[in-house]
Amino acid sequence: MSRSPVAVVIGAGDATGGAIARRFAREGYTLCVTRRQADKLEPLVAAIEHEGGRAHAFGCDARREEPMVELFEHIERDIGPIEVAVFNIGANVRFGITETTERVYRKVWEMAALSGFLTGREAARAMLPRGRGTIIFTGATASLRGGSGFSAFAGAKFALRALAQSMARELGPRGIHVAHPIIDGAIDTAFIRDNFPERYALREQDGILDPEHIAEQYWQIHCQPRDCWTHELDLRPWMETF
Repeated sequence: MSRSPVAVVIGAGDATGGAIARRFAREGYTLCVTRRQADKLEPLVAAIEHEGGRAHAFGCDARREEPMVELFEHIERDIGPIEVAVFNIGANVRFGITETTERVYRKVWEMAALSGFLTGREAARAMLPRGRGTIIFTGATASLRGGSGFSAFAGAKFALRALAQSMARELGPRGIHVAHPIIDGAIDTAFIRDNFPERYALREQDGILDPEHIAEQYWQIHCQPRDCWTHELDLRPWMETF
């Protein structure tokens, strides 16, 4: 078993999730990163190892209970104690209400809400015996208000926010810090670059969020002393309206 603490990132994509993983790796954490397809994690693992860190990649469908239980049990048993768990699955889709099928609505809820519940529950089970740990759920603008065309996404993100609040009230008195950062703005990703070039152009004016800067805030949340814990904070570019 590793002597270093473990940070788990569920949904370690090419932007925010990967940046969070690299940030914790630089502090000496062993990273356990997941996506549905493990081969997509190879560049991230290589980058962490190139910087002198340690990382393990797992292909895991976070919507399924049994694989998630097995994942957390394997990490605790064979890799090290989980000190940090970050849930970072997106599921942002846009459909008009009459075009939103039952399948779309259910799938978005499974990705953004059910997966968050399974992540939070398994992380809590690992952390409670030690009486410490940090669980962070990535929120979005849709966590606070439902926008036109975002009924499925907002419904799932509202549910995730409620989960985070309930867990914070239950687990905080038992030594576990639960936080819910709200990412309120476009993020510097290939998706924004390719689909919203006019928005991406604001990058030169610091008008979209840098994943590295988001990751730094996650690290700072984890470092907070327990007499001064943040549960919810919003992160947005200076020019974003709200």
